[in-house]
Amino acid sequence: MGRDAGTPHAPPALAPGAAAHRRSVDVGRADLRPLPTGLERHGCRQLHLGRPRAARGPGDRPAKGLTMYDIETPALLLHLDAVERNVKHMADRARRLGVTLRPHAKTHKCVQVGRLQLEHGARGLTVATTVEAEVFARAGVRDLTWAFPIDPDHIAHVRRVALETGATLRVVVDDLATARALAGSGLHVWLKVDCGYHRAGVDPSGSYALAVARELGREQELTFDGILSHSGHAYRTKNQREAAQVAEQERSVMVAFAERLRQEGIPVREVSVGSTPAMAAAEQLDGVTEARPGNYVFYDRTMVLIGCCTPEDVGVSVLASVVSHQPGAAHFIVNAGALELSKDAGPGHVGPAAMGAVRGAPELTVATLSQEHGLIRAESAAVLDGRFNVGERLEIIPNHSCLAVAQFDEYQVVRDKRVVDRWKVERGR
Repeated sequence: MGRDAGTPHAPPALAPGAAAHRRSVDVGRADLRPLPTGLERHGCRQLHLGRPRAARGPGDRPAKGLTMYDIETPALLLHLDAVERNVKHMADRARRLGVTLRPHAKTHKCVQVGRLQLEHGARGLTVATTVEAEVFARAGVRDLTWAFPIDPDHIAHVRRVALETGATLRVVVDDLATARALAGSGLHVWLKVDCGYHRAGVDPSGSYALAVARELGREQELTFDGILSHSGHAYRTKNQREAAQVAEQERSVMVAFAERLRQEGIPVREVSVGSTPAMAAAEQLDGVTEARPGNYVFYDRTMVLIGCCTPEDVGVSVLASVVSHQPGAAHFIVNAGALELSKDAGPGHVGPAAMGAVRGAPELTVATLSQEHGLIRAESAAVLDGRFNVGERLEIIPNHSCLAVAQFDEYQVVRDKRVVDRWKVERGR
């Protein structure tokens, strides 16, 4: 998704924060595991490293059952009430617009969240990596679109996953040579179309688009599913009205191209569009059969600022601890940096430059991120007087939830501020 920078705008007031908790941390023997070194044959003993501990609570207790302020930081929080509302709302919206829903799972990368979306009527899931495709297929998801232009070297891997799991695994192509390489694969294939984002996809007005479509339409031991687009430029909009215009542009481009192909005798079974801002604002989707929003499951600071959701809709946050706050300083440091929040600078075209938002403290700015450090700034030291002492906790709403999630190995699943479960994040390419 594209994210740009621009003019100032007041940050949103996010929901209230919470009090601090302090504690010491010790690595116990149970946390140690062997690290194979290959040197044992030379008489060297094995090394041991501690397992990641973001999922632990004080005294080495599992995090489940604790409040979210008791767990070790930095931690990734999934706010289950908000996520369930978001999933239901988008499913209802898709039904009203008359399209099936194939949510993009690259936002959450989580089997449990994917199952929640399927339970609410999604026809299948969209994925972005081979890891996601394989994990969801082996978890029993029977219909997957890998919405990334396929490298011909990956065709054999995709075929193997489809054969071993029985899943229908749909791939995406915008290249004539790759379309020819897919002949004989037995795979389902989408033709990627550029609807105005200008990142990937064939130009629907050009002759090359027709050539690729003709090759796929021959269906030489493959199934041509139809045409697919991504309106990533909807993230550059400033409000719902502009997002609705992008949605209509995408719809009209795709429907016209589908008709062009049909007039050429090329069957187009499906027309698939997608992005959260466009889907949230679309007024009608006549001629479209499927939508693939992804970010809606969590939203983020960007989505709040462009008017796609409210602060209360944000379903994921990063829990951090204050680790340095010098007397008289107008800033303090937390243990969440680029490795937790990413370096996404957010929607500068509608908001101030910031690397995230502190929940419940709109007077603060997440000013800069280095690898492990997050610098949070106030207008003056007086604003911070007696607040945010070392050891206190706060939540940071990321600019881009998809990237923040990809920094962690697991979610701390929270309901009513209590940890109710831990869910794995399926990272990797």
